[in-house]
Amino acid sequence: MKIGFIGLGNMGAPMARNLIKAQENIVGFDVYPSNVDDIPQNSIKEIASECSIIFTMLPDGEILKKVYSELVPICNKGTILVDCSTVDVDSALHVANESASRGLFAMDAPVSGGVVGAEKGTLTFMVGGDAEAYNKVEHFFGIMGQKSVLCGKSGTGQSAKICNNMILGISMIGVCESFNLAEKLNLSWERLYDVVSTSSGSCWSVNTYCPAPGIGPESPADRDYQPGFAADLMLKDLKLAKAAAASVDAPTALGKHATEIYENFLENGGKGRDFSAILPYLAKRL
Repeated sequence: MKIGFIGLGNMGAPMARNLIKAQENIVGFDVYPSNVDDIPQNSIKEIASECSIIFTMLPDGEILKKVYSELVPICNKGTILVDCSTVDVDSALHVANESASRGLFAMDAPVSGGVVGAEKGTLTFMVGGDAEAYNKVEHFFGIMGQKSVLCGKSGTGQSAKICNNMILGISMIGVCESFNLAEKLNLSWERLYDVVSTSSGSCWSVNTYCPAPGIGPESPADRDYQPGFAADLMLKDLKLAKAAAASVDAPTALGKHATEIYENFLENGGKGRDFSAILPYLAKRL
């Protein structure tokens, strides 16, 4: 079985490399290939004709629709298209419907885990689509990640991703506010971490990705907030959640406020920083 991978950027390239390490027969494509000489590459046309499963990892919904408009008409019937990008639900449903009309199976499978997870093969895949198609690609999710969940029909993978990242964005702000407050109250970050990491305030933003440098497991805070998950990507996801909430009239007051905070952060020194750099921003060190 030959596997295609379209989009060899910061996320796509390490994901493709993990498939190669597992000795999968893979061929890739990127409009602007950079530092991916170790990944066999060919044209979209060749990928469509040779591959029975094709993964994509692309920047946004408009680019996804553009790529699928070229890819879908030339794929062999029964090809499984797996999009790992984070895009709006409407775009995911659009390409799924277009694919189905051509006898193809399209799955939205956005990931959580960032560049580090892509490199280490520890991503979580949130998948929307046909159960039979999922069973055929689950093996490859297991190579590139530590877990995959079939969330339901097309679009539910993207729904799960934006809900998850809205929680993450909100919780990181809360953690950063608490660590900033602790410092101003002369409570050391070490002692706060010791308490919170094993108490009711425990969460991923504390235990795994602590925004305070030198505290807990190594995180971007220990590398001057060089992005593991860039703040602009967090803002993108929060805006997707905000738009989705508006489309179904769901109240997301905290999500809306988190969006505003990240917008202000990016306008005031946050560009090129990890999303956890909200901590020095609150302390006015950015």
